Amino acid sequence: MGYTALYRKFRPLNFSEMVGQEHITRTLKNQIIANRVGHAYLFNGGRGTGKTSAAKILARAINCLNPKDGEPCNECEICKGAISGSLTDIVEMDAASNNSVEDIRSIREEVNFLPTKAKYRVYIIDEVHMLSTGAFNALLKTLEEPPEHVKFILATTEPQKLPATILSRCQRFDFKKISNQDIIKRLEIVCKESNIEITKEALNIIATLSEGAMRDALSILERCIQDGENQINEDKIKDLVGIPKMVFVHDIVQAIINYDVDLALITVNKVLEDGKDISNLLWEIVKYVKDILLYKATKNVELYSEEEKQKITKIAEEVEKERLMNLVYAFSELENEMKYSTQKTIIFQAGIIKLCSKMSASNQGDLEQRVDKIEKYLRNHTVSSNQVQPMNTDIKMAYSVQANKPASQNTSIPKESKTTNSSKESSYKTATYSGKIEEYWPKIVNDLKQNGKIVLYTNLINTRAREINDMTVGIEFPNGLTSFGRTVLEKQENIKELSNLVSMASGKPMNIKYITNVESRKQSEEPTIKKIANESDIPFQVIE
Repeated sequence: MGYTALYRKFRPLNFSEMVGQEHITRTLKNQIIANRVGHAYLFNGGRGTGKTSAAKILARAINCLNPKDGEPCNECEICKGAISGSLTDIVEMDAASNNSVEDIRSIREEVNFLPTKAKYRVYIIDEVHMLSTGAFNALLKTLEEPPEHVKFILATTEPQKLPATILSRCQRFDFKKISNQDIIKRLEIVCKESNIEITKEALNIIATLSEGAMRDALSILERCIQDGENQINEDKIKDLVGIPKMVFVHDIVQAIINYDVDLALITVNKVLEDGKDISNLLWEIVKYVKDILLYKATKNVELYSEEEKQKITKIAEEVEKERLMNLVYAFSELENEMKYSTQKTIIFQAGIIKLCSKMSASNQGDLEQRVDKIEKYLRNHTVSSNQVQPMNTDIKMAYSVQANKPASQNTSIPKESKTTNSSKESSYKTATYSGKIEEYWPKIVNDLKQNGKIVLYTNLINTRAREINDMTVGIEFPNGLTSFGRTVLEKQENIKELSNLVSMASGKPMNIKYITNVESRKQSEEPTIKKIANESDIPFQVIE
């Protein structure tokens, strides 16, 4: 007899052997016991979660000559014929390669014939979402009212691709991802029956890599014994799958935390020399940083040895949560940059160098602080009407200086006494307006300038306001909104400031909503471009 893959050799033969889908197997067994089996089922779920196995077990159970508690006996003539594939009354069809109207028409012709041996003729259609539109239409009537001796079991990983007319004719069961604990328990049984020695850490890695798919877990396990050795440890799995060793991942993260460019690049080169995939390395780094962040919050991490947990504890004590969160976001951006580059290694190494820069780390974490300092500086300095333009320049300069200062340097901003501050606040102008919000909004913006709210004023120049409903005023930004501007405007004190001004002007409580209208900018720019083109006698055409 030829070699049989592990996932086929250990395919469940009854519902009790299925892992992690008790909510489905319990319902199916109850239907069989009560003799209330439906005429059409739809099994939906990710790869390797047991859809096809459940379909085969259900097909045997409803035809079994000696069923017990809703389970097939797997000993009678019908069950043995179904397991060996010799029973013609249970038909398995792959819709990925048999997706035409003719294939479905052949089924429509066959259903009129009685089964040869079994009680029911069962059609198991796998990857049913691959059927063509015509094939779906040909299946509709038969699926809705099949003969009493016919049952349909459809399986798919993408139910959203099925027409609503098909979905409404089936009993739908959603197979969920299998938990790591259930996968580990099943792997322990497989290893015991196959005389495979495997460590606990190796089982944890296989369960994590399988991402909830039992078939994937068994395939990884099978790859590990192809060299003839039935001993599997953590390093063996990582070598086969292409995952860098944890010591390298730790060294890279530690180097980034300590701003050690040399150590980071040397470690990255070692990993690349071992032939590891750069994307796998980035994934492991992100996962490691996430686990450190998780440890700081819960004091608990899984899937790590005691030595590795000690290293995680040490890093967690050295670095703040904000820095770890910034690293996760930075690695996510780095992954996007690598995705569209033909020089992934160079992009990755450049990203590591950038993350090891203190200047880069400072710029990522203190945007809010820079905004606060600039606003405080401008709030404490009187600005007259003829000083608006110079002050706008000062804003850009202050922001630029703060953004490019290393973290070790402190930029001092002039402060005035509390007496001056209080006098400023007490002299804040409150005006009354009349008319619609569209008319008095420019006056509100101008009052912000007069009362020293320069940063807020500069970000609201050329904006428009309109009343969305009785409780909300929308502020539109025709020219878009920069990240710096968004940081300023979304501060709670600024939102409260604008809400109060609009509420006083409207005579009723009003909320503020920011609307970034990119389309309006496009529409406003287009006539200008067209005008220039016409004046220059240049053919003009807008291409979407």
